[in-house]
Amino acid sequence: MNDPATPTSAADPPALPRLGVFGLMLGIFLATLDGQIVSTALPTIVGDLGGLDHFSWSVTAYLLTMAASTPIWGKLGDLYGRKGAYTSSVVLFLIGTVLCGLAQSMGQLIAFRAVQGLGAGGLMVGALSVIGVLVPPQERGRIQSMVGVMLPVAFVGGPLLGGFITDYLDWRWTFYVNVPIGIVALLAVGKGVRLPAQRVTGRVDYLGAALLTSGILALTLLASWAGTTYAWTSWQIAALAVVVVLSLAWFVRVELRATEPITPPRLFTSREFTLAQVLSLLVGAVLVSVINYLPQYMQFVQGASPTVSGMLILPLMLGMLTAQLTTGRLMDRGGLDRIVPLTGGTVTVAGAMLLLLLGADTPLVAASALTLVIGAGVGILMQSTLLTTMNSAAPRDMGAATGTVTLVRTIGGSLGVAVLGAVHSSRMADVLAEQLGTDTEKRLTAGGGLTPALLKDMPTRVRHTVEDAVSSGLHGVVVGAAVLSVIAFGTAWFIRATPEPDPAAAATAAPESAPDKDSVRAPHVD
Repeated sequence: MNDPATPTSAADPPALPRLGVFGLMLGIFLATLDGQIVSTALPTIVGDLGGLDHFSWSVTAYLLTMAASTPIWGKLGDLYGRKGAYTSSVVLFLIGTVLCGLAQSMGQLIAFRAVQGLGAGGLMVGALSVIGVLVPPQERGRIQSMVGVMLPVAFVGGPLLGGFITDYLDWRWTFYVNVPIGIVALLAVGKGVRLPAQRVTGRVDYLGAALLTSGILALTLLASWAGTTYAWTSWQIAALAVVVVLSLAWFVRVELRATEPITPPRLFTSREFTLAQVLSLLVGAVLVSVINYLPQYMQFVQGASPTVSGMLILPLMLGMLTAQLTTGRLMDRGGLDRIVPLTGGTVTVAGAMLLLLLGADTPLVAASALTLVIGAGVGILMQSTLLTTMNSAAPRDMGAATGTVTLVRTIGGSLGVAVLGAVHSSRMADVLAEQLGTDTEKRLTAGGGLTPALLKDMPTRVRHTVEDAVSSGLHGVVVGAAVLSVIAFGTAWFIRATPEPDPAAAATAAPESAPDKDSVRAPHVD
């Protein structure tokens, strides 16, 4: 394989000006904001376009294509240029966004959401890979802290903005609002990011990409359908499980032999990189599961509206934001690679245990405040995992590395919701059946007909039983989150602390300088 082109000026690494940072941050914000805005508008969209039976596919199509395309975008950036890959993903995302706004049927919306997801897969990984090669390790924590601010803002502001647009404008503007943000991101990155010319002579590992995509699609469908659309023991779920195992096993075999693998096996020769992926999987499962089931408790037990229930978990988001800001600063100093995730695991376990205090008689203010601690723990784990991943990867593999950690966190979230969701449903069913009888339990839970609005008109005994059942289901979820957090704590014990960065050495290192043949063919060693 030929060497990549060497930059003409490698003495001084190119700076990443504020305009460039702003453009990259907008891309990350866009990727997170879109899903949150649209989620609020979906009931209105279905009422306008029809196709209630295909409602879930408008979400699933987006998540599937986004997850499947994430590592591919990362590899395309490594091979053909990160800036070009990033801007291409923004353009594709905006095309899909406009098409979604123009959709005239649910079938069209699902197809256009898939196109939008293909572009979204490159937004975050593209921004992170550019940051990874232009920002020296001792300053990445500061930049990643900015990323940490964007995510909670998007999580909280998205549903509120989506509800406002749907109520006072038109649901189509929940898509169109992305367009000006995307255009500003393109202009800012085009003007503010300067990367040395680089092109690695190689071809995309198409077979590996196809196998990885098949495995991810099957895994996401399995996580979405198991225990809901189909029983865990059904042939459909068994077939998906077989596809997952065969696709991913074949993918590993192909990657070991490919010249330019989608996920370079050399990345996993670093113990810290491998452990960071395990932590990313675990923290993804904890975060997505808790965020999905806390609002349900707030609505069914505390009587909050959907919008207010989102506001009630603001302490969780505040905890995440504060922890990510602090963690980035601390890890800039070096030597804390092991201490920080250990702390994150401890805080997350404590936060999950505190959520066991939530019940039918918990005051509303206390219920909201109790979410703060688990948010802080998750924030610490997410930030330290991302920084460890970036610091463990060679510059030429930065796109693949950031794509891997993002993908693994997404997979963790899907699996966490599937497994802990099954625990939630089982505990709810047990309480309802025990107190109201099996027939009533089936009548209440069949087809997802039990809603907070209907609950208000039910007899007092039934209402209190449902509140107890929902609380019990949430307890099952948080116990599972605590177990995953304990595993994360144990995993963090094996991370080795890196020495404090040497400013003099960092100043002379070119982040995007071309590796020689040995560094291309051999695993990277820090």
